[in-house]
Amino acid sequence: MRTVAIIPARYDSSRLKGKPLADLCGKPMIWWVYTQVCKSEKIDAVYVATDHEAIAQVCAQHKMAYVMTSPDNRTSTERIYEAAQTIPADLYLCINGDEPLIDPLLIEQILPSEIAGFFAANLMTKIHSPVEAVDDSNIKVVTDCDGYALFMSRSPIPHPKSSIHFDFYKHLGVLAYSMEALRFFAETPKGAIEKIEDINELRFIEHGKKLKMIPVEAHTLSVDTPKDLDYVRGIIQQKLEQGEIQL
Repeated sequence: MRTVAIIPARYDSSRLKGKPLADLCGKPMIWWVYTQVCKSEKIDAVYVATDHEAIAQVCAQHKMAYVMTSPDNRTSTERIYEAAQTIPADLYLCINGDEPLIDPLLIEQILPSEIAGFFAANLMTKIHSPVEAVDDSNIKVVTDCDGYALFMSRSPIPHPKSSIHFDFYKHLGVLAYSMEALRFFAETPKGAIEKIEDINELRFIEHGKKLKMIPVEAHTLSVDTPKDLDYVRGIIQQKLEQGEIQL
């Protein structure tokens, strides 16, 4: 099974414009993500999918494989689908370009032993902080008894009316798709709830498609604000000083 990782990198982020190029200890953020993903021995190829020439130039400068995609793509999933048209694979991984601390071993936990037809999966992790639970940039998820997504929301779900003995989970920016799943997403219009919540994965849930949620223990951080950027920069600087990572 050929597995390809594609890192969507849009320049005009609504929260932090140009963040794939944000400097983290002398390297752009997209370089850190790409380098981490490349450490996995179970991924056959890694590409950046971008819509902006400045990001393409940085990829070329740092010898990162990339493909140009349309600026008209409204979601990362659509960008992955467009890139997949020219990159043959059995399984496509989407790793968000704003998670420079992503662990390659974490990514590998989403890989199935085999796939046939429609396949879509997403990593999720337990929320340990009340702040994370109420932060609308963290997408909360509830699943059925078999581990498939029932619903995703930017609000804390489930609501603790009758019991407090439960854990909140949030989705992580690591997803896996077969070509059939990507095609379904691209050819299916947004449902009413996706339009309200602005969560890509609701496209599958609203239309009755199975989305496997895989629980992992993760300590990653999506960079959405200048504050996040400063925090991640501090962690990377510490790791550099301790010799845990190298430029």
